[in-house]
Amino acid sequence: MSGRIFKPFSIGLFTIIPAGDPVPNPCGLPIILGKKGAFGSGEHETTASCLEIMPDIPRIKGCNALDLGSGTGILALAAARLGAASVLAVDLDEAAALSCQENVLFNGLEDRISTVCGELSVVAGHSFELVLANIYADILLPLADQLVGMTCSGGHLLLSGIPLQDKFDIIQRYTSIGCSVVDSRIGEEFATYLFINP
Repeated sequence: MSGRIFKPFSIGLFTIIPAGDPVPNPCGLPIILGKKGAFGSGEHETTASCLEIMPDIPRIKGCNALDLGSGTGILALAAARLGAASVLAVDLDEAAALSCQENVLFNGLEDRISTVCGELSVVAGHSFELVLANIYADILLPLADQLVGMTCSGGHLLLSGIPLQDKFDIIQRYTSIGCSVVDSRIGEEFATYLFINP
C-alpha cells in the first residue's frame, strides 16, 4: 500500500483528507493523513468501526488516551479531534511511528498527541481513561491484564482488529477480569468492542 493516494472520504463524524488536498466544504471533523502512509487511512473495516463508535464514548472530551499499535495515528487523531486532552500513540514499527508523527504535525495536534516507538512496556505505570487498540486478537489476549490494569476505573477500552473466530475469546477474557461490553460492531471479517472498566 506504500505510495497509495486516496481521495477524501467520510466515516461518521470524520472526513479523512490526504495531506496537501484542499479541505472539502462541507467537512466533518478533519483528519489529514500523509499520502505515503502505509499503515491505515481508515478505509479498513476495523478502523472504520472504531471511528463510528468513538464519538459516542462517554467523557472522551478532556480525557487522556492511549493508542496502542497506532499506525498512521488515525485513532489518536480522532480522539484529539473529539476533545481528548492528551493522547499517547505507541507503535512497535519505526516507520509507523514516523508516519504517525508526520500526521500529527499535518493536523497541528503536536501539543496533544505524543508518538512513541516501542512496546506496551514503554508506558508501564501510566493510567488512561481511554485505551484504543486496533491490533490482532493474538496480541489483545495476552495483553488483557496489562491493558485493563492501565485503564482507569470507569474508563473505556476500544478493541478492534479481532477476527470473527476470535471474538468470543476476547469477550470471555476481558469480561473475566471485570470489564463489560457497552458497544460493538461486527463486520464481514472483524469485530470491534467497546468495554468499560468497572
